[in-house]
Amino acid sequence: MNEEQRLNPRLNEDLRFTPKPGGPALYGATTEKPVQYLTVAERDGNVIGYVWANDEDDAAGWEVRKAGGDDAFNKGARWARKLHDAKARGLAPTTALAEMVRDSDPAGSSHVVPDSLQQAPSLKTVTDLAEQ
Repeated sequence: MNEEQRLNPRLNEDLRFTPKPGGPALYGATTEKPVQYLTVAERDGNVIGYVWANDEDDAAGWEVRKAGGDDAFNKGARWARKLHDAKARGLAPTTALAEMVRDSDPAGSSHVVPDSLQQAPSLKTVTDLAEQ
């Protein structure tokens, strides 16, 4: 232990993050099980990302397509917000996906690609798609 650490005990404080109760309800961020996913595109048809879900682990998320750049990242906030809202209303993750399909508007800035609901053997399959 050096002299500065002895003089300033704050340098030795435990800084572990401890979540506090009462925050927003969130779906789990990962799963090792199969997932359902939707493809999301801009008005012009360019794919910006994927929304995925797994009910067993109460998990769901948004994967931005890296090739979409900053615009895809920014438009993805809308889809992540839809997931947060669905969880706050107590919807199962795949029910949230079904709602997104039902409420999607192709005239909007981004929309669910029609008939894009797919099953993937793992979340990694979806993240790999987003990396392409």
